[in-house]
Amino acid sequence: MIEFQHVFKSYGRGRNILADINFRVSAGEFVFVSGPSGAGKSTLLKLIGGLEPASRGSIQVNGQRLDKLPARARPYLRRAVGVILQDTHLLFDRSAFENVMLPLAVQGHPWDSAASRARAALDKVGLSGKEDMNPIELSGGEQQRLAIARAIVNRPAILIADEPTANLDHDNAQRIMNVFRDFNRVGVTTLIASHDQDLMARYASRTLRIDPGKFADSNGPASPPDAGQPQSAPARASGARAEPGFGHPGESA
Repeated sequence: MIEFQHVFKSYGRGRNILADINFRVSAGEFVFVSGPSGAGKSTLLKLIGGLEPASRGSIQVNGQRLDKLPARARPYLRRAVGVILQDTHLLFDRSAFENVMLPLAVQGHPWDSAASRARAALDKVGLSGKEDMNPIELSGGEQQRLAIARAIVNRPAILIADEPTANLDHDNAQRIMNVFRDFNRVGVTTLIASHDQDLMARYASRTLRIDPGKFADSNGPASPPDAGQPQSAPARASGARAEPGFGHPGESA
């Protein structure tokens, strides 16, 4: 489903943000990406989503090698991968409902079924009743939830999220994590970058830990190197493979 082989990422002539990263995520896994600010968590997710190219190495996502993917095929990759970034990229001249409808409209879904799916996605993230409001009228946390609704309305096969609960209170953070868990339970491969150790302790079955110059792949939540606490399972070396134990993933209608 997702495979990195000797992947490097740098900007200009600067240092490598990611260096010689190797891992494989199988279909249906639920994986956290952890590490300090600036370690490369967001960069890793952008590489998976095809939003940035690797400097070196091979990345395969959903059966496609990204560096060999022709431009005409990239829209199909983006349909298969739901991306939630810290910068929500919402359209502030459109209503919440119109923001969520946009991915379905681009694909040519019939209006009635698309509208039903958009309202269901808004309800799923707790924004029912606010569909006519513009994003500027919503709080930061509500904008984040709106971006999540837009990402899930397409029923992607892969869902990646960068700090999706960072601006949310405890109750809404739990609501959103339950949304991710529900999608994962119907087969959506899910990767979440987070600093939240409590969330990882509750939800993580596997964690990719990125530290400057280091990469570790572990079962369960990964402790920071200096935390002084044992991990829930021995860390796998970079490059090890692990097989995996409101609609179905990849469903088009």
